Amino acid sequence: MISLSRAAAICGLGLLASGLAHAEDWKLAKDEDGIKVYLSEVQGSKYKAYRGVTTIASDVASLRALQEDVDGSCKWIHACAEQKLLKHEGAESWVYTRFDMPWPVEARDSVLHVVSEEGADGSVLRKLDGQPQYLPKEDGYTRVASLQGFWKFVPQGDGRVEVTYQVHTEPGGSVPSWLANSFVVEAPFNTLSGLRALAEKR
Repeated sequence: MISLSRAAAICGLGLLASGLAHAEDWKLAKDEDGIKVYLSEVQGSKYKAYRGVTTIASDVASLRALQEDVDGSCKWIHACAEQKLLKHEGAESWVYTRFDMPWPVEARDSVLHVVSEEGADGSVLRKLDGQPQYLPKEDGYTRVASLQGFWKFVPQGDGRVEVTYQVHTEPGGSVPSWLANSFVVEAPFNTLSGLRALAEKR
């Protein structure tokens, strides 16, 4: 018999897939240093979805380990100030993150439900679903209202892995257009660049 938590996770992933389906008209916004960043309008949102793609000279297990090091991964995630694991249960985990924002925008925080799936080809898909109600709001932080996305690691058979990082978020509160427009390009580019630099040093 399926557990209530598992049923909730399956329902949540269905909604995640539905939300991401609205972002399909991807346009290249940046192509630099082996990293491509694409943006897409999302129906009903004033914030664009972003997708970053690169290849990393590593293997899927190593990249997954770097991601599952929740505290350590904050060092290469764009704008991450602090991150901690709230709960881990099988293929699921819940992660709390605080993000620095430039003055005068208030800092953000988020709670993510992460579900990992392994493919028959050796790939790994890590689905990200924001759960803003999971924890009470913190003073001095605006809770990210919605986040949907994924990480995907696909082995290329030549000692390299294709990495895709895709997210759409509703940041909550007020965010100036200049910051929103720069964030959707800088976040995937800097995050993938940081992950690649660390992975290829090993």
